[in-house]
Amino acid sequence: MSAFAVIDFETTGISPDHGDRATEVAIVMVDGDRVVDRFQSLMNAGVRIPSFITQLTGISNAMVAAAPDAAEVMAEASRFVGTTPLVAHNAAFDRKFWVAELGRLGLPAPQPFICTLLVSRRLYPQAPNHKLGSLVDYHRLPRTGAAHRALADAEMAAALLDRIRHDLRTRYGVAKPDHALLMALQRTAKAAVPGLLARFAQA
Repeated sequence: MSAFAVIDFETTGISPDHGDRATEVAIVMVDGDRVVDRFQSLMNAGVRIPSFITQLTGISNAMVAAAPDAAEVMAEASRFVGTTPLVAHNAAFDRKFWVAELGRLGLPAPQPFICTLLVSRRLYPQAPNHKLGSLVDYHRLPRTGAAHRALADAEMAAALLDRIRHDLRTRYGVAKPDHALLMALQRTAKAAVPGLLARFAQA
């Protein structure tokens, strides 16, 4: 499978388990090595944004007050993604909000998430660190707008995914670096990565 939906949330805090809610979502639809569609929206979840979050993201309470209701935005995001596999940088964070926001609507969130952070740790252990901005600079990828805004971060994560898949083809001889390989790679201990890539290269 060569289609991926790269997602990023901005939120009021670190976890929906603590009552935090999403304030913005962006999804970049990738097919092969091309971006084919985008979805982005602020959303009003009816909760106050702490001032330190506004300083980090630039998203204010006034901005979300004028935004569509979170239920409307998330229902549209779910339709946009459909059954396409999801990708995020530090996916543990984004997956929590995807599942929680859709759960409020009674909508399923069946897709496993590919995490470009986990994959990068296995492929690029020599990188200075594995934050999204650091990896973008390490690979000399374009920065697309302000960090900590959902669409800019989703665009950069999509560019990182493309670089990962390019390197899997050119450095490791994997003809089709697909969803199955990326899922396996992020779950594999670092010491076992060469053997995993060798098996996929021979397949």
